[in-house]
Amino acid sequence: MSTTAVAPLTTEDAELLVATARRAAEEAGVTVSVTVLDAGGHLLAFRRDDRAVLISGETSTRKAYTALQLNAPTADLVDAVQPGGLFHTLPTALDRPLLFIAGGVPVHREGRLIGAVGVGGGAPEQDHGFATAAVQALA
Repeated sequence: MSTTAVAPLTTEDAELLVATARRAAEEAGVTVSVTVLDAGGHLLAFRRDDRAVLISGETSTRKAYTALQLNAPTADLVDAVQPGGLFHTLPTALDRPLLFIAGGVPVHREGRLIGAVGVGGGAPEQDHGFATAAVQALA
């Protein structure tokens, strides 16, 4: 049985994700933090603007981590953690707690999960749009 290798998320990819999300946010007049993780959850790129709310850096990291762990945009997971939802009892005893607020988006290549981007600092819908724009720039 042979498997085809899929190129991992590179530093150059991560820099493009950060630059694209930042540019989209600046065009909307929003200051954000952006985090990019590889498939193993390792930090590849991070940007926090001094004008951003201090916690936006941790928020962007946790959004990226959640999108990576669950292989889904965090915007799609909000209802899943409500009482009766699919992940209502999901334990949070992971390396870092999951964050179910829009703004985390997994990154795929050839159908395989290779990382995630998280954006924090704007309204959740804005952060989701900035993260989605970044991922689309890799396509």
